[in-house]
Formats: sequence, C-alpha cells, structure tokens
Amino acid sequence: MVRGPETDAWTAAGAERTRRLVLAGSEGAVQRSRDFSRSALLSWRWLPAVDEEQLAVAEDVLLMVSELITNACLHAPGGPRELRLHWDGTRLRVEVSDASPVPPRLLLHGDPARPGGHGLRVVERLARAWGSVPEGEGKLVWLEVPSPLDHRVRPN
Repeated sequence: MVRGPETDAWTAAGAERTRRLVLAGSEGAVQRSRDFSRSALLSWRWLPAVDEEQLAVAEDVLLMVSELITNACLHAPGGPRELRLHWDGTRLRVEVSDASPVPPRLLLHGDPARPGGHGLRVVERLARAWGSVPEGEGKLVWLEVPSPLDHRVRPN
C-alpha cells in the first residue's frame, strides 16, 4: 500500500512491519513525524493504551521521534530526509536519516537552565539502545524500544 511518500509494508516473512515517511526540509517536519508515528502506533495497537505503562511507552516514543527529527532540523543541511519505523512484534526501531555525516554526540554537561542540548539525553534515558551509522553521504540515527504490549502477566 502506498499513500504519497508514506508506505506501510510487511516483509516477506510477514513478521515485521515497516513504515516510511519521506521528509523534504525542516518546515513542519516535527509535527508531521509525530502524527505519522502516532498513526503507526494506533495501527499496531500500541494506542489507545490499555494501561498507564503502555501509554507511557507510546508517549516516550513520540517524544523521542520529536527529538531525533528536531536534531536533524537543527544540525543537518536540508533537515531530515526520512523517518522509518520498524515494528517486529517485540521491539520498535525508529530511524531518522539526514545529509550530515557528523554523528550526534551526547553533551556531558548541558546547562539545565538553557533550552536546547537535552534531546539526546532524553533518548539516552528512554530508549533501550540508540546510535548512528553512516548512510550514503549522511547518517542514520536510530533508537530501539521494547514492546509495551507484553509487560502484563496474562491469565492462563
């Protein structure tokens, strides 16, 4: 299924689902990415949440998407290129590609009284793992979050 630059496709094995949002420039990219991610979480039944834990994880994902997209808007020429969401049933991988080859770096001592410089610290605390890899002339920044769907004990 293709809807403009957004796609939603199953892999050949049928276990993983991938969504892609092509972004051209920074204007409106954060809100478009949040809306796109919220739609994916709804279709994957992360939302509406059945309890506070599931809601917290879904809200954390939306916050981290915002942070990665904002970093690309601020630090990469032309802003973010693409947002990719990969859901395999046990984890969600969020990827943001951009045209800058410079890897993101976690600031050790940001000034808590000043705005900016805290986005990767948020990602560091909320994601199970995160990093970046070169991609073409730029890079891909990624993070992973475990599924919130299996944390409840299911009755026999």
